[in-house]
Amino acid sequence: MTGRQALVLVPGLSCDRHVWQAQIAGLADIAEVTVGDTLKDDSIVLMASRVLDAAPERFAIAGFSMGGYVAMEIWRRAPERVTRLALVDTNARADSEEQAALRRAAIATARSRGFEHVLRGSLRQLVAPDCPEALFEEVVQMALRVGFGTYMDQQAAIIDRADSLETLGTVTVPAMVMVGAADALTPPRLAEEMVGALNQSTSGAVYEVIADAGHMAPMEQPEAVNAAFRRWLTA
Repeated sequence: MTGRQALVLVPGLSCDRHVWQAQIAGLADIAEVTVGDTLKDDSIVLMASRVLDAAPERFAIAGFSMGGYVAMEIWRRAPERVTRLALVDTNARADSEEQAALRRAAIATARSRGFEHVLRGSLRQLVAPDCPEALFEEVVQMALRVGFGTYMDQQAAIIDRADSLETLGTVTVPAMVMVGAADALTPPRLAEEMVGALNQSTSGAVYEVIADAGHMAPMEQPEAVNAAFRRWLTA
């Protein structure tokens, strides 16, 4: 395949475009990249509508974590516009009651003890154990930049999201599921479940496990992530 493809990258919870900075730069020769705006809405449906309104007529889409929920919603709403689908460190299932309760508890704790305090505790679980301190600090500063108000809105959106596992069986475009080998939040077993669902569709899916990465694979192992993106975009 020749020429640059339109590629929409969708950030995750408490992330801005910085989470994709290595992909924006590293894929510029094969992709015309835009970053979806997930910072203004409190529902996945509204986020998907905003991304669609700003996107090219036809585009490949990759969603990271919460951005994966947005990408799956976009497929439900406008499959004719999507040329390729990538799901990165994410999960196709809706929250359980227990998971929703944990999200509400995290918001309450952030109110009472401070947002940064909660971030520094919870974000440690999102990176591999040997993640460099400087990289961890990048993740923290990105979340602080996004802010507590947006964090609350995004958590509400995540709690109310639709279950997308059956949706994956309707995908008809080249798909990729990517996960950090040490992802503790959305571990490989959930990625494998998505691959299984996609393999019920007419397109199937490529499965990419990123070594030495936790949940923040696009930032933790950018070269390996970019190599996987190139395989997906050029297949």
